[in-house]
Amino acid sequence: MQRFIEKLSGVKPWDLFHILLFLLALPTALVYRLFRRDLWLLCDNGVEASDNGYHLFEYIRREHPEQDCVFAVNKDSRDRAKVAALGKTVRYGSFLHWILYLTAKVNISSQKSGKPNFAVCYLLEVYGILRNKRVFLQHGVILTDIEFLYYENTKMDMFVTSTYREWEYVNSHYGYPEGVVKLLGLPRFDKLHDADVTPRQILIMPTWRDWLGTNALAKNAEKDRANFTSSEYYKKWSSVVKSDRLREICEKYGCTVMFCPHRDTQRFIDLFESGDPYLTICDYDRFNVQELLKSSAFMVTDYSSVQIDFAYMKKPLAYFHFDYDDYTKRHYHKGYYDYERDGFGPVFGDESSLLDYIEQAAKNNFENDEKYLDRHKAFFTLYDADNCKRNYEAIKERYK
Repeated sequence: MQRFIEKLSGVKPWDLFHILLFLLALPTALVYRLFRRDLWLLCDNGVEASDNGYHLFEYIRREHPEQDCVFAVNKDSRDRAKVAALGKTVRYGSFLHWILYLTAKVNISSQKSGKPNFAVCYLLEVYGILRNKRVFLQHGVILTDIEFLYYENTKMDMFVTSTYREWEYVNSHYGYPEGVVKLLGLPRFDKLHDADVTPRQILIMPTWRDWLGTNALAKNAEKDRANFTSSEYYKKWSSVVKSDRLREICEKYGCTVMFCPHRDTQRFIDLFESGDPYLTICDYDRFNVQELLKSSAFMVTDYSSVQIDFAYMKKPLAYFHFDYDDYTKRHYHKGYYDYERDGFGPVFGDESSLLDYIEQAAKNNFENDEKYLDRHKAFFTLYDADNCKRNYEAIKERYK
């Protein structure tokens, strides 16, 4: 009860409006459910439709058009038109979204927050007020100890994993009841088998740091920019992206660099501009993350889950871990995955060694090392284009 009160105290005025929408939608949904008994409601994060929710929706509309399904996406999303071309959509966060959310036989999302209002739905679902069925497709492959994905914090009815080691870790460590955690593979992996690689294209893609204290929804832009530019995160990545050495490597070997940082870094993206012709700063409005992963020949990242997508395609990569101790203490705690033992590329703590390796990789035409290809075989329990099929069939069987 004390925890419930704490969560309730975090509800904002806008969330109170959604409580009203929930109460108004409930009786309508009870009637609507009589006519749509097998409705599946899918979503990614509301803003975009490019993750596992979208890929599963696309598969269902193509292979099983008889399945009643709707995709929730923001009315202003750049992806709305492509989703609408496939099938029915609903405006994310709308009154109709609430009706469909309460009507659906199963709610399916790649994000824990893929629902009409995260704060209100969290209280309804986690505290047992609303006993709906929810499938968590996941946003990536879990490598670390992520407490907010424990069963006590989600009450998910089905939790998708992609490798045996991930399944074993989540199944034994996250507290889910027997049979909830499934080894099925991420739906978006199906599209990683037809990569058209741009020769000598390097993708630099770091993730975020929670302790920076700034996020995509913050209000004080001036203060946040000042904090961001003084952070070690900005200084280290900016130094790599703008380095004379990287410029020399690109000129010598004919390389190009695509810099695409995490969503929460996007509003500071102009700070990384250098004017160098070899460098493209990738904003989310113009570039698709999966297409960048598919088109690149080599990748530099830190702890981002996209490393797994890139490694899945058997491409070489390198890790830049200048703040590993801080990250594992203040962001995500260590899990079963050890970068030195299990990673799909070498780990570097300083810029000079990282750039030495990038040059060596460019000199070798970005050929992957046999050691990392062997790790690929050992890690990827499922390696085929049937991930959407497995997810669809598992959901169909569980909620028949």
